[in-house]
Amino acid sequence: MTVISDAEFDRAAELTPRHLLRYLRGRGWSAMRGYGRGELWGLVAQEAGPDAEPDYEVMVPLDRGPRDYADRVADLLATLSMVEGRVPADVLREMTLPPADWQYLRLLPDGPPGTAPLVELVPALSGLKELMTAAAAAEYAPEPRPVQPAQKPQRVKDFVASVRLDQTRVGSYVIAAHTPIPEVTQGQPAQEPLPFDDTGDGSASEPFARRVSRRLYAGVFSAQRAAETSLRQDSLEAFSRYAGAGALTANLCEALARIGGDDTRPYELSFDWTAELPMDQRTPPVAIGRELLPVLIEGARDLRDRLGQSDVVLRGTVVRLHRERGEGPGEATVQGYVTEDFESTTRRVRMQLGAEDYAKAGFAHSENHEVFVRGDLVRHGRVTRMEAVTSFTVRHVYG
Repeated sequence: MTVISDAEFDRAAELTPRHLLRYLRGRGWSAMRGYGRGELWGLVAQEAGPDAEPDYEVMVPLDRGPRDYADRVADLLATLSMVEGRVPADVLREMTLPPADWQYLRLLPDGPPGTAPLVELVPALSGLKELMTAAAAAEYAPEPRPVQPAQKPQRVKDFVASVRLDQTRVGSYVIAAHTPIPEVTQGQPAQEPLPFDDTGDGSASEPFARRVSRRLYAGVFSAQRAAETSLRQDSLEAFSRYAGAGALTANLCEALARIGGDDTRPYELSFDWTAELPMDQRTPPVAIGRELLPVLIEGARDLRDRLGQSDVVLRGTVVRLHRERGEGPGEATVQGYVTEDFESTTRRVRMQLGAEDYAKAGFAHSENHEVFVRGDLVRHGRVTRMEAVTSFTVRHVYG
């Protein structure tokens, strides 16, 4: 029997019935029947059928009035601690957190359970941040953008800044993150038909943080399916099909690949949804196997090559100049790489420049100076062009 300390007992007595019910709903428990001022709740194993008997039962006090309220909450806390295999203090702390959607990144490192090498945690955390950024940017964009611009809106930055990391969980090495969800006001729908419904019908009535959580699950789910399909069919066409729905982007695929690190280690992502905003449809964990990580990189590269990159910076040197007359606009070719690329692959990019920028390009070519060009990168067959050029800067090299 789990022992509750005096300090934990006192903290448990401060919990309200709303805290208890929200936590139980979020962990898959469901109400069975009422008993006066209490209610019996049960937990059925996920693999069991809908009519299966519960594996565990708890009595939940619904009124703080009775003198034994603190004792009943302490009993509930002890049962939850035993069922979840966690110390009461961790369960108690989560009960007091505000409503949030949770994302769990389960790594599978070598070594003692519950530990992970620092060199594996760094890319995992970096990739997790990029994953959140990609999902928020996809949700904020007015239309699907398979390749997101490097500069993110402030709304996206604010969302990523709101994501919190929690204590690690049992199960190899589990990084727990959660995004606070504002309480739903009267008149707002409690849920959407699908957690990855990207039609946009009615989704604006949900808090932005919840819409990002759904978009994140949709993107991870789509990326896994696209990579598995590509392996079976020996083609990257699936990435373009899933990208059209709006959740899958090259940025998200790159973030998933980064989590695996240089050693391409497999991992799993799972999701819990706040009981304040229930999610009816099941969202099972998504496993990213070792064999999928290289495919995700190739899929991201294919999306960038075929569907273009918006508002990116090309860094390189001018290798060719051409214009019909001795003055005015002309065409330049720059050999370089896009600074935002997951992998810096050099390429030759053609662009049409106005008279002033063409003069800068001519100077950079004659002096072998480096240039930075901002615009939209578009693939036309075998030719890559920079369109809608917004800036052309020469970096003077001395020496």
